[in-house]
Amino acid sequence: MQETTDTPAADDLAPIRQLYPFHTATLPLAGGTLSYVDEGAGPPVVLLHGNPTWSFYYRRLIAALRPRHQVIAPDHMGCGLSAKPQDYLYTLSTHIANLTALLDALQLGPVDLVVHDWGGAIGMGWATAHPELVRRIVVLNSAAFLSPRLPLRIAVCRPPLLGDLLVRGLNGFAVGATLMAVERPMPAEVRRGYLLPYRNWSSRVAIQRFVRDIPMTPAHPTWPVVDGIDRELAALRRHPLLILWGGRDWCFSDHFLSGWLQRFPEAAAVRFDDAGHYVLEDAHEELVPRVARFLAGSV
Repeated sequence: MQETTDTPAADDLAPIRQLYPFHTATLPLAGGTLSYVDEGAGPPVVLLHGNPTWSFYYRRLIAALRPRHQVIAPDHMGCGLSAKPQDYLYTLSTHIANLTALLDALQLGPVDLVVHDWGGAIGMGWATAHPELVRRIVVLNSAAFLSPRLPLRIAVCRPPLLGDLLVRGLNGFAVGATLMAVERPMPAEVRRGYLLPYRNWSSRVAIQRFVRDIPMTPAHPTWPVVDGIDRELAALRRHPLLILWGGRDWCFSDHFLSGWLQRFPEAAAVRFDDAGHYVLEDAHEELVPRVARFLAGSV
């Protein structure tokens, strides 16, 4: 299995070190090496990003939580500082298996979870299989259940030829997200941080595979995986769950917020009316303290 050399080296991170000054470690897995942030000490919290982001998305939350928590923030295979193998099965099942391998290796005991975008399905895939290892859950704009909704601007990125050109050739998905996933314009240095791991065709392989792994019909191999996770979500209802939602998200819209509330009617939910999909960028001043209070035992 071919692994690219496009993963940023330590020296490559110099332009964003002020924003991302964290200690990272690696875990060798079949097909590639998984990178993860490991900061602080105390009750462990695991932060799971989506597509096309990486652990950089959680930089403010890592900094806020590490004085009282051990913060683990993996980069999914093909993302961020993790390896970017070209001949690799980039599927939801594989990402869940990788997360399971990481948490098994770290032996953290019960953890708190924070999930965003694809991190919702990946995190809930692990959590429904290990409910005894879950304490509290924070859900940012994401899903862990099937939906017939797929925005046109994502759908055009799925076909093999057009999608390859847009996502891997022009970097349209990652670049577009820095513009369309926020309501507040990103500063140049933040935009640079999001795009740094995705510099060329080969380093963008996982971005494209995530898009293709969205299950829109029962024939898609990931359809039964998501459906199975959804069927097991009830096992997590006894765990405190906080939903923090960007109300101007054109992808994970209020339709998905309603889906979470139907499955977790006791959850506390806060909708940030002027925040987009990257809710941690648009609403971090209020969102980060809320997460810290929730993980400390209060909303």
